[in-house]
Amino acid sequence: MPRIEGPDVRVRVFTFKEGLLSAVAHDLEIEVTRVSLEWPDDASSVRAEIDARSLRVLHAVVEGRPAPNALSDRDKRKIEQSIVDDVLQASRYPSIRFEAALAWPDPQPSVPTIEGKLDLHGRSRSVAVTVTERGDAFVAMATLHQPDFGIAPYSAMLGTLKIKADVRVEVHVPAAERPPRAR
Repeated sequence: MPRIEGPDVRVRVFTFKEGLLSAVAHDLEIEVTRVSLEWPDDASSVRAEIDARSLRVLHAVVEGRPAPNALSDRDKRKIEQSIVDDVLQASRYPSIRFEAALAWPDPQPSVPTIEGKLDLHGRSRSVAVTVTERGDAFVAMATLHQPDFGIAPYSAMLGTLKIKADVRVEVHVPAAERPPRAR
């Protein structure tokens, strides 16, 4: 069963601020540092597993662009700890898993959608993932509504500063590594 992991798979999570004091907060780009993808030789399915303790804040995002100096290293570590301990409760739910059957249509649509099951925070839900080709990589994108998985979006200062319930997840897989089309 082919498997890719580590630096060959890049997973990013994007969070977005809201609330009365959102001007003092930051949208974030978060990296998942421990992930693996695998599929059978006939490419009939795909499985992904993420270590919920492996999320790292890369940087704040301001006006849609990375702002690498907007957060100190200490702020990043504090945010990471809050995500792992309070939001994801990774000590209780250490793994995030996604499974989907792959049926590559012939001819493929310009933006195929994969329906799969996501296990997150002790709950399983169906998730639609769109797949596009960007240069030398395939990018799978999904929007996750945190409350669907029993996750209360981060909130501070009596709710005047909070993270939106929807987060965007992007998975980048080198085109050379993607599963072959199922027959």
